Amino acid sequence: MKVLVLGAGIIGVTTAYELARRGHEVEVVDKEAAETLATSDATAGLIAPGHSFAWASPSAPKELLKSLFSSDTSIRVKPRLDAELVSWGLRFLRECTGPRAYRNTLAKLRLAQRSQELFNAMIEAKGMDFRPTTGGVLYLYRDPEALGRAMAHGAIMRENGQSQRIVSREELLHLEPALANSRVSFAGAVHDRTDATGNPAKFAAEVRKLCEELGVRFTFDTSVEGILLSRSSTDVPRVAGLRSSRGELVADRYVLAGGPGSARLARTAGVRLPVYPAKGYSLTAPIQEGTLAPALGGIDERSLVAWSRFGDQLRMSATAEFVGYSQQYGPKDFANILKAGNELFPGVLDLSRATYKVGLRPMTPDGPPIIGRARGSNLYINTGHGHLGWTMACGAAEMMSDLLEGKATALPAAPYAVGRWEATSTTYRKW
Repeated sequence: MKVLVLGAGIIGVTTAYELARRGHEVEVVDKEAAETLATSDATAGLIAPGHSFAWASPSAPKELLKSLFSSDTSIRVKPRLDAELVSWGLRFLRECTGPRAYRNTLAKLRLAQRSQELFNAMIEAKGMDFRPTTGGVLYLYRDPEALGRAMAHGAIMRENGQSQRIVSREELLHLEPALANSRVSFAGAVHDRTDATGNPAKFAAEVRKLCEELGVRFTFDTSVEGILLSRSSTDVPRVAGLRSSRGELVADRYVLAGGPGSARLARTAGVRLPVYPAKGYSLTAPIQEGTLAPALGGIDERSLVAWSRFGDQLRMSATAEFVGYSQQYGPKDFANILKAGNELFPGVLDLSRATYKVGLRPMTPDGPPIIGRARGSNLYINTGHGHLGWTMACGAAEMMSDLLEGKATALPAAPYAVGRWEATSTTYRKW
């Protein structure tokens, strides 16, 4: 069976690898150049099932309201005339109840855990080197009250398999001596011993090589402008091909795995996906020689600045900004990250040689990604993984491949289904 995968990011290449490993003929198409790493090179580098909490929660509306009047927040929403954002936002607010937040968190956690199992098996079998770290990830809290709330809030993680424990300030400094020089004081941390870090762009590049060894064809510099439909005998529209800058692309099955762009393309087939981009910012800087740099990855839970060490470099990432599809940025957009870097690890970063990047993370209103088949057709969706794209990539690829082959999935597929919001249009456009 020939499968055409749209998107050569971390979701696209892991999907392509899993399909090719099962014996399918696979082609991956991407609008970017071959050397472009896009969002895969603009994330914190955490593999973090232990941070799978749904963003839509009872406390979220207050935080979003605060963001309207302050630029010093980790999640920002700027008022604008954007019907797509309004529709997405109303769905998001509907999910901000305790029971829904619990359900959505559990769905994210289970997929992330399954993905990490597959991820670990893959790197062991293939001997992949993307500068992974061991020892877990630290989630830092600045005051005892917040640390106490974290203990209660994290019960869902501990009850469902995450190896998490509360550590005191003294033990925190033992685990991560670099924090002894911090200009802010921490009451303690949640130490998730099963979470990990690494360089997601290097991982994606290595998976691409594995794909090529299996015969996967990559077609870059190719923009896909629309989905061509034909009617089947059951009157369910099927994809006849994709209209692209290189002409018509034809396969037996089609997988949209191109992040927020997948949702826009799906609309040309009448499929409505509530996915909206959250714009994230990151910087990567060399570590100053002779300084004490962090060995473990972590998140400062007040600023929500995350970091990972890649050998002699440190990656820091923060902010989820809902401002549409623009990837433009200016110096002020990195102010929170620079402030956190100066507070947490003073003197460690060589900012004169730092690189600054942005990435668009495809977010669903409830949190779990969209993985599945669109209305019984030969069109499949694998998008909406948000800030956990790398964490969920291998598990999402397995589920996508099982569904495409008509097999039973390792996890129940319903929490990730395309039509779980009844958002698929019944009106199809025929090209």
